[in-house]
Amino acid sequence: MIPLNLTPVSARLRLGLAALATAVALPAAAQELTIIREIDSNHYDAPRTAALAGSEVLFMMADTVVGLAEDMKTIEPLLAESWTVSDDGLTYTFKIRGDVTFCDGKKMTSEDVAYSLNRWLDPETKSPVRWRMGDVKSITAPDATTVVYELNAPHSELLYQLAQSFGSIVDKDTVEKLGKDFGVTGFNGTGPFCWESWTPRDKLVLTRHEDYHWGPANYENRGPAQVEKITWQVVPEAATRTVALMTGQGQVSPYVPFIGVDKLRKAPMVELAESDEAFWTNYIGFKIDKDGVDDPRVRQAINWAVDQAAMAEDLFFGEVQPAYSYVSKGALDYDPKVEPLLQKYDPEKAAQLLDEAGWKLNADGKREKDGKLLQPVVYTFTGSWQQVVESVQAYLLKVGIDMQIQPFDATVAWGKLATQEFDMFTMGFPYVSAGDALNLYFRSSNMPSPNRMNWNDPETDKLLYEGSTAVSDEVRAKDYGVVQEKVTEAAVWLPIYHKPMQIAYSNKLKPFTAHNIYGAGLYKGLQLGYK
Repeated sequence: MIPLNLTPVSARLRLGLAALATAVALPAAAQELTIIREIDSNHYDAPRTAALAGSEVLFMMADTVVGLAEDMKTIEPLLAESWTVSDDGLTYTFKIRGDVTFCDGKKMTSEDVAYSLNRWLDPETKSPVRWRMGDVKSITAPDATTVVYELNAPHSELLYQLAQSFGSIVDKDTVEKLGKDFGVTGFNGTGPFCWESWTPRDKLVLTRHEDYHWGPANYENRGPAQVEKITWQVVPEAATRTVALMTGQGQVSPYVPFIGVDKLRKAPMVELAESDEAFWTNYIGFKIDKDGVDDPRVRQAINWAVDQAAMAEDLFFGEVQPAYSYVSKGALDYDPKVEPLLQKYDPEKAAQLLDEAGWKLNADGKREKDGKLLQPVVYTFTGSWQQVVESVQAYLLKVGIDMQIQPFDATVAWGKLATQEFDMFTMGFPYVSAGDALNLYFRSSNMPSPNRMNWNDPETDKLLYEGSTAVSDEVRAKDYGVVQEKVTEAAVWLPIYHKPMQIAYSNKLKPFTAHNIYGAGLYKGLQLGYK
């Protein structure tokens, strides 16, 4: 196992500040802006990454066929100026704008739109979120300004899914030129910002797309962007991010450390944009076919052994809600029937279940069965997630489970999380509905990633398909409700917390509203500008 970073916090803070001072200079002019982030993405190829760290940059570098308004309900024009839907819900016809250009100056046409969407659909792309496109029959461009999207079955959330970063429209020539290095060494989109450079695990630099003028219709500024350059700077240490914002070394951060939220609220030089409209849940999942955690009683025991309410207060300073359900109660199609199935803190119940499963305490106070210790390995991200899993580790040790922690940097973690090497894993995800969350994680076709649990259940697949193609709200909610009950009872996850959207920014910037799409609160970045 890779040892955890045991350097004293004060020393780590000094080191972090020194590194930040070197990496992030104060803006040379009011036309530059630094966004402080916690982790990097593994790459920036839209259909191949489900990472928030990927999406929040992709929304700035590229556009989608349609946009999603800040109310998270209204679909609005973006690259498509209008569209029609056939009466049977199987054919969407988009009228594409004729005045859009890529960052390199090349004109964008409907062929680029069809190419990008078909690339997302192509099994060779290995998109972990291909299911979001629905059951596609064909995507064609009959002329320079028309795209026809045909389905084999209705997909009630199609327009919402097409507004996500996975559907980013990109230049075919650049993709083919760079091959596997597309989104690693270069990118060519139609967004308000253009790729300049990327140093993995350090920073990504974007420059303004001077010709951009087709931003979301509800924005006061539809382009060009108000700043000339944006630097996405990685700062893993939470305390360092707080200091960076308070000293002006960074002007914006969607990664507000919970320990610093109250301090930032009171700081005269910092403003906080907050929203409860976003749904984001952090959880620890189980690979349910691995020895030890393949027994539902063991997974249930782990759920009973962890005190999420105490963690919400002690680790997150009351800024989050303890999570027991897999989706927030406020989400569309949340099933209240799961309430009696939720597993809340009861260490005695946990010990009882472990005894029943044959895992007995040995002389060292560890759970043992047939000469083997119960030592599940959890893969996690470096940074704030380590503190979470260390807390869970301490709770589990109290009932005799000796969980082992293996942390990875984000640029490595996503690849490791697509393997079968681990027993447990950490993950956080944004969603707007129960169906959005369940279809992402519990379809068998999504194994090994993002269905990292190896949940392979034909009934679940049938219910998710029927729910996603339902034309009745009642049928959809019923189907999704049954899936919620199945996976909750099976204890496929250990939910940790539901968190709100919080973005800290300098009071030198104009006030703005956080956008909750996929947790990427800055969306296009068009609202970012100095007073």
